[in-house]
Amino acid sequence: MKLFKIAKNFHNDEDGAVTVDWVVLTAAVVGLGAAALVMVRNETKTLTQKISTYLNSAEVKTTF
Repeated sequence: MKLFKIAKNFHNDEDGAVTVDWVVLTAAVVGLGAAALVMVRNETKTLTQKISTYLNSAEVKTTF
């Protein structure tokens, strides 16, 4: 009978479940942040290259 009581107490104890939830949620947030960083970095690089090409081809007029 004591084994059943220990098993029932173990089943009803939820202290560790909250920690697991927070670890999973934190990992998800970090993963989404990393994915967003990769997307923004790639697009920023492309935009920077386009701006550089445009500025290199621009001609500055020194007269009116």
